[in-house]
Amino acid sequence: MIGDARWLTYPLIAVAAFVEGEVVFVGAAALVSQGVLGALPVMLWGALGATAGDQLVFYMLRGRARRWLDRWPRLMKLGQSFAPRVRDREVFAILVIRFAPGLRIAIAAACAYANVPALKFSTLSVLSSLAWAATLLGLVAYVGPTALDRLGVDSWLAATITALVMVAVFFWGSRRNRTSLESTDAT
Repeated sequence: MIGDARWLTYPLIAVAAFVEGEVVFVGAAALVSQGVLGALPVMLWGALGATAGDQLVFYMLRGRARRWLDRWPRLMKLGQSFAPRVRDREVFAILVIRFAPGLRIAIAAACAYANVPALKFSTLSVLSSLAWAATLLGLVAYVGPTALDRLGVDSWLAATITALVMVAVFFWGSRRNRTSLESTDAT
Protein backbone atom coordinates (compact mmCIF):
# COMPACT_ATOMS: atom_id res chain seq x y z
CA MET A 1 0.00 0.00 0.00
CA ILE A 2 2.66 2.53 0.97
CA GLY A 3 4.79 1.64 -2.05
CA ASP A 4 1.92 2.34 -4.44
CA ALA A 5 0.88 5.58 -2.79
CA ARG A 6 4.26 6.73 -1.49
CA TRP A 7 3.94 10.08 -3.28
CA LEU A 8 0.79 10.77 -1.24
CA THR A 9 2.39 9.81 2.06
CA TYR A 10 4.64 12.86 2.24
CA PRO A 11 1.93 15.53 1.86
CA LEU A 12 -0.11 13.67 4.49
CA ILE A 13 2.85 14.02 6.86
CA ALA A 14 2.71 17.78 6.24
CA VAL A 15 -1.03 17.90 6.92
CA ALA A 16 -0.56 15.95 10.17
CA ALA A 17 2.30 18.20 11.30
CA PHE A 18 0.11 21.21 10.50
CA VAL A 19 -2.44 20.05 13.09
CA GLU A 20 -0.13 18.85 15.88
CA GLY A 21 0.82 15.60 14.19
CA GLU A 22 3.77 14.45 16.26
CA VAL A 23 2.37 10.92 16.38
CA VAL A 24 2.14 10.72 12.58
CA PHE A 25 5.60 12.22 12.20
CA VAL A 26 7.03 9.70 14.68
CA GLY A 27 5.34 6.91 12.71
CA ALA A 28 6.83 8.23 9.48
CA ALA A 29 10.26 8.39 11.13
CA ALA A 30 9.87 4.76 12.21
CA LEU A 31 9.15 3.89 8.57
CA VAL A 32 12.31 5.78 7.58
CA SER A 33 14.28 3.54 9.94
CA GLN A 34 12.99 0.55 7.99
CA GLY A 35 13.74 2.04 4.57
CA VAL A 36 10.07 2.37 3.65
CA LEU A 37 10.13 6.19 3.40
CA GLY A 38 12.93 8.59 2.55
CA ALA A 39 14.47 10.60 5.39
CA LEU A 40 14.83 13.92 3.54
CA PRO A 41 11.25 14.05 2.20
CA VAL A 42 9.85 13.09 5.63
CA MET A 43 11.92 15.81 7.31
CA LEU A 44 11.07 18.50 4.76
CA TRP A 45 7.35 17.73 4.49
CA GLY A 46 7.09 17.49 8.29
CA ALA A 47 8.86 20.81 8.74
CA LEU A 48 6.67 22.42 6.06
CA GLY A 49 3.48 21.33 7.81
CA ALA A 50 4.77 22.31 11.23
CA THR A 51 5.81 25.82 10.24
CA ALA A 52 2.61 26.34 8.24
CA GLY A 53 0.51 25.44 11.29
CA ASP A 54 2.47 27.78 13.56
CA GLN A 55 2.35 30.62 11.07
CA LEU A 56 -1.37 30.22 10.41
CA VAL A 57 -2.12 30.78 14.11
CA PHE A 58 0.33 33.69 14.30
CA TYR A 59 -0.97 35.53 11.23
CA MET A 60 -4.63 34.91 12.03
CA LEU A 61 -4.15 36.43 15.47
CA ARG A 62 -2.40 39.46 14.04
CA GLY A 63 -5.52 40.31 12.05
CA ARG A 64 -9.27 40.02 12.30
CA ALA A 65 -9.26 36.75 14.23
CA ARG A 66 -7.63 38.52 17.17
CA ARG A 67 -10.37 41.13 17.33
CA TRP A 68 -12.94 38.34 17.15
CA LEU A 69 -11.25 36.31 19.92
CA ASP A 70 -10.90 39.39 22.11
CA ARG A 71 -14.66 39.23 22.56
CA TRP A 72 -14.05 36.47 25.10
CA PRO A 73 -12.43 38.00 28.19
CA ARG A 74 -10.75 34.75 29.28
CA LEU A 75 -8.96 34.32 25.94
CA MET A 76 -8.00 37.98 25.80
CA LYS A 77 -6.64 37.83 29.36
CA LEU A 78 -4.65 34.70 28.57
CA GLY A 79 -3.11 36.23 25.45
CA GLN A 80 -2.27 39.44 27.26
CA SER A 81 -0.75 37.56 30.21
CA PHE A 82 1.74 35.78 27.95
CA ALA A 83 2.63 38.78 25.79
CA PRO A 84 5.10 40.41 28.23
CA ARG A 85 6.92 37.09 28.74
CA VAL A 86 7.22 36.64 25.00
CA ARG A 87 8.46 40.21 24.44
CA ASP A 88 11.31 39.57 26.88
CA ARG A 89 12.35 36.38 25.09
CA GLU A 90 11.04 36.61 21.52
CA VAL A 91 13.70 34.45 19.86
CA PHE A 92 13.55 31.75 22.53
CA ALA A 93 9.74 31.69 22.46
CA ILE A 94 9.63 31.19 18.70
CA LEU A 95 12.37 28.56 18.65
CA VAL A 96 10.79 26.56 21.48
CA ILE A 97 7.34 26.35 19.83
CA ARG A 98 8.08 23.04 18.13
CA PHE A 99 9.64 21.55 21.25
CA ALA A 100 6.83 22.42 23.68
CA PRO A 101 4.07 19.84 23.18
CA GLY A 102 0.65 21.21 23.96
CA LEU A 103 1.77 24.83 23.93
CA ARG A 104 2.35 25.32 20.21
CA ILE A 105 -0.84 27.28 19.61
CA ALA A 106 -0.54 29.22 22.87
CA ILE A 107 3.02 30.32 22.13
CA ALA A 108 2.21 31.31 18.52
CA ALA A 109 -0.80 33.25 19.83
CA ALA A 110 1.31 34.93 22.50
CA CYS A 111 3.81 35.96 19.82
CA ALA A 112 0.96 37.55 17.87
CA TYR A 113 -0.33 39.33 20.99
CA ALA A 114 3.22 40.53 21.73
CA ASN A 115 3.45 42.01 18.21
CA VAL A 116 6.55 40.01 17.32
CA PRO A 117 7.71 41.22 13.88
CA ALA A 118 6.30 38.99 11.14
CA LEU A 119 9.62 38.41 9.34
CA LYS A 120 11.30 37.45 12.60
CA PHE A 121 8.52 35.03 13.51
CA SER A 122 8.40 33.43 10.05
CA THR A 123 12.16 33.01 9.74
CA LEU A 124 12.59 31.53 13.21
CA SER A 125 9.51 29.34 12.78
CA VAL A 126 11.01 27.77 9.65
CA LEU A 127 14.33 27.20 11.42
CA SER A 128 12.61 25.76 14.49
CA SER A 129 10.47 23.44 12.38
CA LEU A 130 13.51 22.16 10.50
CA ALA A 131 15.35 21.58 13.79
CA TRP A 132 12.30 19.82 15.25
CA ALA A 133 11.89 17.55 12.23
CA ALA A 134 15.61 16.73 12.03
CA THR A 135 15.88 16.05 15.77
CA LEU A 136 12.80 13.88 15.96
CA LEU A 137 13.67 12.04 12.78
CA GLY A 138 17.22 11.44 14.00
CA LEU A 139 16.07 10.08 17.35
CA VAL A 140 13.31 7.84 16.02
CA ALA A 141 14.85 6.68 12.75
CA TYR A 142 18.49 6.35 13.74
CA VAL A 143 19.53 6.82 17.37
CA GLY A 144 16.86 4.68 19.07
CA PRO A 145 16.89 1.77 16.63
CA THR A 146 20.70 1.72 16.49
CA ALA A 147 20.98 1.60 20.28
CA LEU A 148 18.35 -1.12 20.58
CA ASP A 149 19.92 -3.08 17.71
CA ARG A 150 23.14 -3.25 19.72
CA LEU A 151 21.10 -4.88 22.46
CA GLY A 152 19.92 -7.48 19.99
CA VAL A 153 16.41 -6.11 19.45
CA ASP A 154 14.86 -6.78 16.01
CA SER A 155 14.88 -3.67 13.78
CA TRP A 156 11.07 -3.39 13.44
CA LEU A 157 10.63 -3.87 17.17
CA ALA A 158 13.39 -1.33 17.85
CA ALA A 159 11.66 1.22 15.60
CA THR A 160 8.32 0.54 17.28
CA ILE A 161 9.76 0.85 20.80
CA THR A 162 11.52 4.10 19.91
CA ALA A 163 8.35 5.52 18.34
CA LEU A 164 6.24 4.56 21.36
CA VAL A 165 8.73 6.13 23.77
CA MET A 166 8.67 9.38 21.77
CA VAL A 167 4.86 9.40 21.67
CA ALA A 168 4.81 8.84 25.45
CA VAL A 169 7.23 11.74 25.91
CA PHE A 170 5.01 14.00 23.76
CA PHE A 171 1.91 12.91 25.65
CA TRP A 172 3.54 13.51 29.03
CA GLY A 173 5.00 16.86 27.92
CA SER A 174 1.68 17.95 26.49
CA ARG A 175 -0.19 17.11 29.69
CA ARG A 176 2.45 18.81 31.81
CA ASN A 177 2.50 21.94 29.65
CA ARG A 178 -1.29 22.19 29.49
CA THR A 179 -1.55 21.83 33.26
CA SER A 180 1.01 24.61 33.60
CA LEU A 181 -0.96 26.74 31.13
CA GLU A 182 -4.21 26.16 33.03
CA SER A 183 -2.60 27.15 36.34
CA THR A 184 -1.34 30.35 34.69
CA ASP A 185 -4.81 31.01 33.34
CA ALA A 186 -6.30 30.61 36.83
CA THR A 187 -4.10 33.34 38.29
